[in-house]
Parts: sequence; structure tokens; C-alpha cells
Amino acid sequence: MSFFPLSMDMKDLKVLLVGGGTIASEKLDKLLDFTQDITVIANDLSDPVHTYIREYALSFYQRAYKKGDIEGFDMVIIATDTQDLHQEIYEESRGESILVNSVDNMKYCDFIFPSYIKKGDLTIAFSTGGASPAFAKHLRQYFAEHIPDTVESFLEKMKSLRTTMPKGKDRMAYFDTLVKAYFAKYFK
Repeated sequence: MSFFPLSMDMKDLKVLLVGGGTIASEKLDKLLDFTQDITVIANDLSDPVHTYIREYALSFYQRAYKKGDIEGFDMVIIATDTQDLHQEIYEESRGESILVNSVDNMKYCDFIFPSYIKKGDLTIAFSTGGASPAFAKHLRQYFAEHIPDTVESFLEKMKSLRTTMPKGKDRMAYFDTLVKAYFAKYFK
């Protein structure tokens, strides 16, 4: 079964990342595009994870995960090589309102990380439901090459107009005209 694509406001979510290696670094890189309320628990840290913790003032506990560590978190990402730990944390989260991502173990995932493009307010996600992350990555790269650099300023203009123009059919038609003109200029 496929995963439902969902755009979520993460600004008030507390995130726990268990692990400090290369894969944890990749997950942190993506999470930091959307939130900085992240706590890391790991015995050892890769250089990139250490850098992220320092640069973004993330909470960090240098130790192994202990039962109960997920309390108070909204989302947990498990990025370790210990599959028993993945299962343990996932099972601990059941019955709680905690979303879990178990890296490379779909059996213990409530959600997956899509490959995505983020340019200002524009976020486009690509997912194969875990079938081929490499395919999603290459598709993302293809689209990233075709999105104009002006998209951020265009969307800022559109956002500003939305706050100044009254809702209704005229506004919708005007916005549609602006978007069509933008596409005609930049997407040929």
C-alpha cells in the first residue's frame, strides 16, 4: 500500500532522533528545513551530526536509548543499525500519539521521508512508497533542474496579494492569470 502524501506544519512538534551516524545526518538535514525542536540521543556522533547539533543548538544526550525516552515527543526517527531497537521503540509508541520513522525498516514506520525540493514556500515531494528511493531522488533532481530561480519571489508576491485582495471569483481568476503568465515565461 502507498503512503498518503501529507504536508504537515512541524513548528510546534517535538522530534526525537535516535542515532548519530550517516543516516541520522541525512534525516537531520531534511528535518532542519522544517523544525529545530529536535533532540538527539546517540552513543556516538558522526561529524555532520555533531555540526548540526552545535550550529542549531539541538538537545543532545550521549548515551543509548532508554525505554520512556519517547515520552513528550510527537515524532521519533530511529536511525540505528540495531533492528531490535527499532521494533522496541515502535512498539513502545503504539497507543501514544507519536509518529515513528524507522530508517530502512518499513515494518516499523508510520511515515517515510520523501525526496523533496524546497524553495521558499514551494515544497514538492517525490515518493515511491519505499520501492526505490533512488528513483525518487533522480526524479527530484530532474524537476529541480527545471524550477526557475525566480519561484521564491513569485510565491512571495502571490502570498502578499492573497492578504490584500478580497476573496472571490475575481481574485481566483486574477491569480490564475498570473500563474499562467509565469508558466508561459518559465516552463516551456
